[in-house]
Amino acid sequence: MTRTTLVLLSLGMAMIGFGQTDPVITDWMLNTTGIMGRHYVQGNSTPIQDNVLANVQQVDYSDNWVYVHTHGIPAYITGPFLDGNPSLATDQSAIYRFPRVPLQNTGAATPTTGGNIGIFINGVSLFDYRDGVAWNATTNALCGGPGNPPCPGGMGATQAWSRDAIPAERVGFDCSKAHPAMGNYHHHQNPSAFNLDLAVVSNICDLYAADGLYVIDSTAHSPLIGYAYDGFPIYGAYGAANTDGSGGIVRIRSGYQLRDITVRNTSPTGVPVTDGAPINTTYPLGYFREDYEYIAHAEPYYLDEHNGRLCVTPEYPEGTYAYFCTVDENWNSAYPYVVGPTFYGVKTASKVTSITESVTTFDPLSLGSREMLPSDDRYTLFPNPASDVVAIQVNGILHSNLIVGLFDASGKEVRNATIFQGSTIWFLDTRTLYDGTYFVRIGNGRDAMTEQVEIVR
Repeated sequence: MTRTTLVLLSLGMAMIGFGQTDPVITDWMLNTTGIMGRHYVQGNSTPIQDNVLANVQQVDYSDNWVYVHTHGIPAYITGPFLDGNPSLATDQSAIYRFPRVPLQNTGAATPTTGGNIGIFINGVSLFDYRDGVAWNATTNALCGGPGNPPCPGGMGATQAWSRDAIPAERVGFDCSKAHPAMGNYHHHQNPSAFNLDLAVVSNICDLYAADGLYVIDSTAHSPLIGYAYDGFPIYGAYGAANTDGSGGIVRIRSGYQLRDITVRNTSPTGVPVTDGAPINTTYPLGYFREDYEYIAHAEPYYLDEHNGRLCVTPEYPEGTYAYFCTVDENWNSAYPYVVGPTFYGVKTASKVTSITESVTTFDPLSLGSREMLPSDDRYTLFPNPASDVVAIQVNGILHSNLIVGLFDASGKEVRNATIFQGSTIWFLDTRTLYDGTYFVRIGNGRDAMTEQVEIVR
């Protein structure tokens, strides 16, 4: 065990909050250019402009709290939701309050709940694994949720078998792996687009091209992408192998695995419970949360039962507890996905209706420019040569807009677009262009890089 790891374990959470509380103030994606949300409707692959500001509008802070103002709308295109969900992503007009100094919960662990359990840095809500549906052993059918009868005990009652939203609602997720609940657009899982996974499990992006908050990069520590309701940060799928920040970059792994069972009649701890659904193609293992069990691992890149670990990160060089968005080797979402099924810390964050104390409004200009400087390792242009479409993929978190221009061999600009803050990809339809050599210019208004692309049919 390294010295840094010993420090983390011995000092615990006493070290958190001294000299490293700024990220919870400074790392939100503030919309300073008036970016509006957009959405698709089924049957129309042209996005519709919304009259709602995207990302985060303002951040206020006091000695103890940070207040995040957001409409809950991302810069990436939302929808459609092909499972019949009639809802759209709508204005949440929310203020979220987070503690500046989060605390470890030393008592009984607090379970995550339905609804918001955190928010991402673009102001979009985070939900846990559940979708409000369970198994009723009396009727041998699903209960709760849209289209099902109520569960025994009514809403909020504990059920022996709770459905997992990720496999059950996959057809209803948009390209960004999210959907709305009564207008509250949210992710249950890693917010990276389906078509960027190594094994693509949904073709929704083929029909309605969009993107997500960030792109998985197996060569770099994933960015800070949100905060849980206990105030601890959330990172993407990759991080340092060792908790002291050493050992190279690896996929950070869930400690949960599917149980070796053929019938659903015991809890994950082996206690007999009310019978669940039969294990078959309709209800395969992994369809219910209780199909998983937690196994502790000695390797430091495995997470604890809350889906996090004490570790050093780029934003917290002295160490913090951090959650990670877990994926498998194909980059498909892996249970418990982000946070849960319990919180590590004391759950003190919440959605509030007003601010009742004196606060300071964070000025993003105080950090200087957060523009992404053009360089070959920040962007991927593909395919090249191209025939029908050219795409530019941004690596990492885009905190400011990028301007893209396509020029022909004579230097004439034939296409231009903006990759908005909080997006990751730009598509250019080249079907109306002549074959030949073109140049793509990617800039931030001050610096730019140019890459050659061939259009050949």
